[in-house]
Order: sequence, then C-alpha cells, then structure tokens
Amino acid sequence: MSIFGKLYFVLSFINIMFAFAVIFLERRNIGVTWAWLMVLLFLPGIGFVAYLLFGQNLSKRKIYKAQEEQLHNMARLVEKQIETVALRRIEFHDPVMADYHDMIYMNLQNGYAFFTQDNRINIFTEGNRKFDSLFKTIAGAKHHIHLMYYIVRDDGLGRRLIAALSEKAKEGVQVRFLYDDIGCAGLSKHFFKPLLAASGQASAFFPSRIPYVNMRLNFRNHRKLAIIDGTCGYIGGFNVGDEYLGLDSRFGPWRDTHLRIEGSSVLQMQAQFIMDWNLASRIKLNRIEEYFPLPPHEGDAGVQILSSGPNNDREQIKNAYIKVINSAKESVYLQTPYFIPDESLLNALKMAALSGVDIKVMLPAVPDHKIVYWASFSYLGDLLDVGVKCYLYHQGFIHAKTIVADGKVGSVGTANIDIRSFKLNFEVNALIYGGKTASKLKKIFEHDLKHCTELTLERYYSRPRFHRARESVTRLLSPIL
Repeated sequence: MSIFGKLYFVLSFINIMFAFAVIFLERRNIGVTWAWLMVLLFLPGIGFVAYLLFGQNLSKRKIYKAQEEQLHNMARLVEKQIETVALRRIEFHDPVMADYHDMIYMNLQNGYAFFTQDNRINIFTEGNRKFDSLFKTIAGAKHHIHLMYYIVRDDGLGRRLIAALSEKAKEGVQVRFLYDDIGCAGLSKHFFKPLLAASGQASAFFPSRIPYVNMRLNFRNHRKLAIIDGTCGYIGGFNVGDEYLGLDSRFGPWRDTHLRIEGSSVLQMQAQFIMDWNLASRIKLNRIEEYFPLPPHEGDAGVQILSSGPNNDREQIKNAYIKVINSAKESVYLQTPYFIPDESLLNALKMAALSGVDIKVMLPAVPDHKIVYWASFSYLGDLLDVGVKCYLYHQGFIHAKTIVADGKVGSVGTANIDIRSFKLNFEVNALIYGGKTASKLKKIFEHDLKHCTELTLERYYSRPRFHRARESVTRLLSPIL
C-alpha cells in the first residue's frame, strides 16, 4: 500500500470514529448530527479537525458547579419564589404582568431567572447615546465596575473606555474586565496595560492554552454586561469598538438595542458576571456579599435575567422566545441580524401566523457574515408562505436582538435567533414584563420599518437560481454555523 493509500485509510478510520461519537455518544439533535456527518463524509482530510475545534459538547460538564455553590443565597431566593409563584401568591404591581404568570414560572424553573418588579429601564438604539451613558455611570462609580464584552477593539472607543476604567482604578474603585478570547482574537495583551498598571483586572474567557490553537473555539462568551456598584446594569447587543458608533464605512450607521437597568434585576446580572469571572480568572471573587447591595425600589418594570450556554442543554433563552411567541394574541415583532431557527421556533412562528397573529421579522439588508446570511434567507420562504411579513433594514446595519409580543412582553439581550446562540454561545437576555418598556420596544420597531424594504413572496421567489442554490446548501450546514 502506498503512503497515500495508508494516509487515506488512517483518515477514513478517524472519520468513522468521529462519526461513531457523533451518532452514539453525543446524543445530539438530529439536524446537528446530519450536518456533522456531511462534513466528515465530504471533507475527510479536515473534517475531523473541524470536529475537534467545533464539535465538542459541553452540556454534560458541570463547569459552573463551584460558582453556583458560592451563590447559594440567591439560589435559595429563587427556590422560595418558585414556590410563591406556583401557589399564585405573588402580587403583581402591573396587572399586565399577571397575564404572564406561566411564563414567569417557566423561566424560574427552566432558567433560575429571579423575577423582580422594581426596575427602571432606559432603551438605547444608538451607540453614542449608550456609551455616553455608560461613561457617565462609570465616572460616578464608588465601589466596583464589572464589564463583560464579546468583542473589544483597540480603537478610539476601546482606548477611551480603558482610560476611563484606569482612572477609576487609580481612585481605588475595583475594576474587572472580562472579554471573550475568540471575539477578541486580534486584540493585543498590551491593550489592557494601563488598566492593569492602575490595579485593575482583565481576564479572557476560555483562553487558548496553545498559541494560535483554541480547542474551545466553538464556545464563545457572547454576553455583554456592565454592572456598576451592583445598582446599575447594562445589557444588550453593543460591543466595544468604533463600528458600534457608526464609524465603519462598510456598515454605516449601526442600529442596535441596549438597556440600562436600575433595580433588583441588576443583582442577577451581577451573579452571572461573578460566575463567568470565577470560571475565567485566576483571581477569584470569594467574598461576594459586598457586590449585592440592596437597590432602591423606585422602578415599576418586571424583569427576569435569563442566561443560557452550551454547558446546559435546556436552551433557556430559546424556550423563552417560543413562550413569548405562543403568548401573543395580536402581534410579534422580531429583530435579529441572523435568522437560523431550529424546527421548534420556526413552527412557533408559523403557527402564530396561521392563528392570525401579526408576525413581522426584520433582518439587515446587507450581511456581515455572508454564509450565515444566505442560510438565514433560506428560512424566510417558510415564513412568507404562511403570511409572515419580512423586512430588510437598509439604514446601516441592524444588530438588535429583540422580540416583543402585543406590546406587553419582550426580550432584549445578546442572543440572536440562530442555533449558535441557542446551543453554542454563552448568552444573556432581559425578559421585560409590563406595558411601558414593552410598548416602547414595539414603537421602536414600527419606527425602524420606515427604513426597511418589505420582502414580498413574489420578490423572494424571483431571486436568481444561483442564490437559491447557495441558500439551500448553507441551510444544510445551519445547525453548525
């Protein structure tokens, strides 16, 4: 046997072993299984390398076990609230919230999402306003500043943020900055030097142990959180970089959605940050009581902070999306830069549309990731066929991850409507109950429609055959994109 024959035999054997692992050991979703089998079959040389980098399953690993034990006081509060909600003894400040009793209970059970009703919420849809607010809040910090971002750029905005954090660290304020190792792959370690020199701390999530090779490449901390003094928190879609201020000529204006929250829900954001920090950093946060002050009870918005990740196979955020869709009586408005739903979410949207609910889906007109965009387009036909209205946003790039039903309940956070966000990324969303904030989200969507072109059924089916073909091919790979 020639050396090439031997190499082919070895690669084929490795492919068979990985195929065996995918089918019999991992117990994956059937769509994911078939996608990986296709990769292993048609790319015998690099398929198994791709599986090593992208195909691991963390759902059976208790990576947060020790951290959850440190937060046992909050866990006890959640258990107590579960019992209260189950017995229907909870008093709702806003009558609208009572209509979502079952949703609140599901998120408590499924995602350990504590329900609070004393929150004040400001909505930002433009980067300058969001970061102006964040810088102002940072300037007023007295005790600690906790930041977590997926992407951080070494540019004008990034350097401004590090300078502001460094100044606060010099004043004695505790500053911790958690960033994703993959999202910040091109970021130099020198970027954090001023912060570290001022006694601040910075840590990478799932860093590579081998230079230029990260075996956890597929598992990214996509969360964007900022918690200041345990009383004010920011959550949403904006990362840190000039492009998020609309300064990138490729995208133009950057349209995103971010929240500033004051109230008890900030404490759950804090809990998630501490768990992620203790997982990533060598310098652990052990005495955590000082990071959970009693916030002033001034707001009236109901909020649950819901997290999900590849370490848990319950898909808490996806289930929350489906519950929001199923709750709708009049309308569901959805914005996402990527639309790769699994069968359950796709069916929820279709059934709602067939039931007479006004379903509107908004995507960017210009893609930032072409393969994902092509796959997204393949699903729009399924929606258009049942009467869903689809819109393409052309006033820059829309990166918002929002859903709102009936103007009464909604979600803003980091999770896209795609399988990666549901299964592979670490994500966090704020579920909002009550008329004020949810109705604002609905009005924002309606305003955005002025900058959209409707994708009609006729226009969709008249697109070139080549476009249909590439969309069909990328759809086959959508479970692992």
